[in-house]
Amino acid sequence: MFTGIVEELGEIVEREDFVGPAGSSARLVIRGPVVTSDARHGDSIAVNGVCLTVVEVADGAFSTDVMGETLNRSSLAVLKPGSRVNLERAAAVNSRLGGHIVQGHVDGTGNVISRTPAQGWEVVRIALPAELSRYVVHKGSITVDGVSLTVSDLGPDWFEVSLIPTTLELTTLGTVEVGAPVNLEVDVIAKYVERLMRPDGR
Repeated sequence: MFTGIVEELGEIVEREDFVGPAGSSARLVIRGPVVTSDARHGDSIAVNGVCLTVVEVADGAFSTDVMGETLNRSSLAVLKPGSRVNLERAAAVNSRLGGHIVQGHVDGTGNVISRTPAQGWEVVRIALPAELSRYVVHKGSITVDGVSLTVSDLGPDWFEVSLIPTTLELTTLGTVEVGAPVNLEVDVIAKYVERLMRPDGR
């Protein structure tokens, strides 16, 4: 479980791809001295909003395995050495919930449609996949590349977020280009409510 408050900007150091009978996978080595300061084998770290398991820790970096399902459903497929990534350790039960409840289970990807600079902040419009649109509401929470954000405007196939200077400076959202894919995780509470409201409970 995470909160969507990014702890540091990490960097992909190495990437090794594998293709086997069960499909494709990759091993990433990611530099992140803050998140690795107390990390151990088996710990969870969110990488651009994707919950991944630490395999090894050494010299301020950690390695992690990414299965084909994750590569197919997230923007991790396009990462390469030198790519910057948002990193967050799993939330401690005694910590403040600064963002919102984030599972690290990406629901889909969207593409950045536009960036509109303002006085010290920026409005970013992102394409919203049709299958996720019913879970997104104006002023509701959404996770974009692991960053907990508030929906500032909403259309039938897009939503907007307003990024403050801190977010622009300390996360990848400050430099993500128009057209680039971003990982999206909708508010899990909305999905539970939807299921509870169905007559068959499915």
